[in-house]
Amino acid sequence: MDKPRLLLFTDLDGTLLDHDTYDWRAAEPALERLQQAGIPVILNSSKTAPEIRAVRTSMNNGDPFIVENGAAVVLPANCFGPGDERVVNFGAPRARVLDVLNGLRESGFRFLGFADMTATELAAETGLPVASAELAKERAGTEPLLWRGSDDELTAFTEHLAAEDLRLVQGGRFFHAMGRFDKADGVRFLLGKYREQAGDRPLVTIGLGDSPNDQRMLESVNIPVIIRGAQSDQVQLTSDRHAMRSLKPGPAGWNDCVLNILLEYGY
Repeated sequence: MDKPRLLLFTDLDGTLLDHDTYDWRAAEPALERLQQAGIPVILNSSKTAPEIRAVRTSMNNGDPFIVENGAAVVLPANCFGPGDERVVNFGAPRARVLDVLNGLRESGFRFLGFADMTATELAAETGLPVASAELAKERAGTEPLLWRGSDDELTAFTEHLAAEDLRLVQGGRFFHAMGRFDKADGVRFLLGKYREQAGDRPLVTIGLGDSPNDQRMLESVNIPVIIRGAQSDQVQLTSDRHAMRSLKPGPAGWNDCVLNILLEYGY
């Protein structure tokens, strides 16, 4: 009987990318093994499409990817049959998110979003190069923000967003104001595509993340992996499946966990 086909979905910041340096090379042994085995590595991040394209180029990744916490899936040209690149959108556009946020700011809520910062200011806040910060500002469906108010005000702020059919999700570094979509929407969409391609061959999905905004993605895969990080203790899966937890943070932990899974499945 054929080995199951593995599909890997991974967060970037704090997971495959180091939280401080944004480097992925500690995960290079596992990435090389995945590439040799023909296992797709699907990047699923709060980052924008231009940011993820830059990461994909650096690691020679040609697989589909999920942007802005599930706002859209990008299907590369000829990915599931012949054709040009396609973008499949899932939620409210960023313009609507910004309209709601501007109204809440006028009501007295205190926060700083990407739209409020220049690329230079964002670079200083994140440690990104200015050119990368420019890419981070090119958003389609979400607005990351730094909260400047109290915890009680944050609760009220979240309730006001919910009344507008928007969500506030905590990431590893920022809160993200967004529509009612999440990283799992992209996972489910792509899983359907890969199932069509696989025919009768079983599929096993792996998900790796380090913060609460990865939770729904982790709950939608067969093998959830929680990478050690600043927010990882807050990730408590509601399903009865046990999550693998890395001992090391970031890409070093990612590497160890993925190599162990590949060994278990004979890759």
